[in-house]
Amino acid sequence: MSKNKTVNAAILIIGNEILSGRTQDTNTSTLALWLNSIGIKVNEVRVIPDIEKTIVETLNVLRKSNDYVFTTGGIGPTHDDITAQSVSKAFNRKYEIHKEAFKILDSYYKKGDFNKGRQRMAWMPENAELILNPTSGAPGFSVENVFCLPGVPSIMKSMLGGLKNKLAGGEPILSHTINLRTVESEIANSLMKVQDQNQDVEIGSYPFFHAGKLGVSIVVRSEDQSKIDNCNSQILKFIKEKDIEIVER
Repeated sequence: MSKNKTVNAAILIIGNEILSGRTQDTNTSTLALWLNSIGIKVNEVRVIPDIEKTIVETLNVLRKSNDYVFTTGGIGPTHDDITAQSVSKAFNRKYEIHKEAFKILDSYYKKGDFNKGRQRMAWMPENAELILNPTSGAPGFSVENVFCLPGVPSIMKSMLGGLKNKLAGGEPILSHTINLRTVESEIANSLMKVQDQNQDVEIGSYPFFHAGKLGVSIVVRSEDQSKIDNCNSQILKFIKEKDIEIVER
């Protein structure tokens, strides 16, 4: 892919435990930060339950409208781990034992421990490519532009390094943050003017509460450092005119 092309992705978080609130989703942040660093912009994130029909339908929408889709969750050894089976249906591929995955898992577990439940983790869509797992043995897999990773955050994170050579990104997405002791209404009009003059730069404002005081973080994002610097100068100008305090966080 050309370095000038915007490369985008969707993240699909699969799991009833996320929707119920029992488990906190940290995978979105980890994945989005990593993807931005290699020049892949995250367009959207969806969180869905462990329901085959929902997974198939959502995946088919996302994979057609994004360069890449990354799923997390649902590839473990229990009955509700149905991501691999659902991906097979989405791509209309046979759901079968992946011989290499079976071999990896068989050698990972002690003799007698590689039971039927754990063997489920070797079932994947036909001709899936493996994503190796340096932490707990069980590999993830990819089919075309869909990459399926485990839901356990530490394991998922450990597998990202092995994906880098399989992805073609654009320029890394850079960011700069200015933290202010103010409220959004005080800077809204001035910030809108800066955004209007810099349409190809993403500018966001995010309130925060720190050390008992309110503040606003302004985040400027672009693939071009000079454009960030230009926006930063314009923002600093109106900050100075309004006599707003810049704070460290």
